[in-house]
Amino acid sequence: MTADWSPLRRELALWRADRATLPLWWRDDDAIAATPALAQLHDLVHDIGLPVHIAVIPALADQTLADAVADTPLFLPTVHGWAHENRAPNGQKKAEFGALHPDTPAQLHGGMAKLRGLFGDALLPVFVAPWNRLHPNILPHLVSAGHRIVSTFQPRPCRHPVAGLMAVNTHIDPIDWRGTRGLKPPAEIIAETVHQLAARRCGDTDATEPFGYLTHHLVHNVDIWSFSRRFLIELLEGGATSTPLTHTLKETS
Repeated sequence: MTADWSPLRRELALWRADRATLPLWWRDDDAIAATPALAQLHDLVHDIGLPVHIAVIPALADQTLADAVADTPLFLPTVHGWAHENRAPNGQKKAEFGALHPDTPAQLHGGMAKLRGLFGDALLPVFVAPWNRLHPNILPHLVSAGHRIVSTFQPRPCRHPVAGLMAVNTHIDPIDWRGTRGLKPPAEIIAETVHQLAARRCGDTDATEPFGYLTHHLVHNVDIWSFSRRFLIELLEGGATSTPLTHTLKETS
């Protein structure tokens, strides 16, 4: 796997010339237990020194994951839906919370309670929508369940979708979900990153939103691991600032 990093390096040089700050955060979805893939994620996190926000599926999470988080301060647990169950009608895109169901409030409260029991105060009050899809009617129920941040995908259209809740999304996903389910062509990922960073720099999208990289450790192959390592290092060496959601939560309090 080879990549031409020069377009990204040129864009980051423009950020440095403008003395602009690029906040960076990393989210990894679908954690449920301590696995060899989680151990590999642990090694990568420590090698580059960037915290990873692990989106944990409450209904499936077990004590081995809680033990791994307790041993790894750079693992920041968040809430990933309830059971990561597709409840969308036939023919529609997958979603667990794509509509407000009678049991939705109970699932949201139950997910928070289950993960509080596993992680205690280490759990961040951050809701990560499965498949990055979430019906707007569910947002007030997230606040009622104790969440203060909601995360999906693509630049946020507004900072606060409802009172008491901030949106902090992810923006780059390296996996070709609709094709090979391996790594997208590196040139394509780099070009999309440059496009999004240029839009921020020019004021077309919210430059204060932490720029999010999205991974899924359980399905990574060698190329995805290798690209992710280099991609995050390029951003950090180019001037991006690690901005875990613990910092964002302090700003909202």
